[in-house]
Amino acid sequence: MADLTPDQALEQARQAAKVATEAANHAQSIVDHLAASASHAAHAVASTSAIDPFVFEFSVFVMAIFVGYYVVWSVTPALHTPLMSVTNAISSVIVVGALLAVGVDTALGSGAWAARGFGFLAVILAAVNIFGGFLVTSRMLAMYKKKS
Repeated sequence: MADLTPDQALEQARQAAKVATEAANHAQSIVDHLAASASHAAHAVASTSAIDPFVFEFSVFVMAIFVGYYVVWSVTPALHTPLMSVTNAISSVIVVGALLAVGVDTALGSGAWAARGFGFLAVILAAVNIFGGFLVTSRMLAMYKKKS
């Protein structure tokens, strides 16, 4: 390899680039074929049978867990304070919904106690989340203060 002239090295680099381009084009055609096959399979499943709503909602829930895990762990430390502020805002919306569940009218009959119980639990958990968010935000901001 050390005996190559610059022209020979350039020609080898061009050939390697050509091979890499052909491989990329081949891989793209395979991916396009797989995507088309998956689309046809999804269409066949959707047109022949109904998907149970629980299975659909559970699969969305599981995907949200994975996406949330990777999003949270990839946040840089400098963004933790704004992220906690957004989390506190979301928790405050949850508190409003939980208070509505706690104050559910008794016209629901036998299901009213479950709604009130879960609503009360949601209020408690969201309040703990908000309080913890403020504590973490306070500690993060204290890190940037000058020490006397």
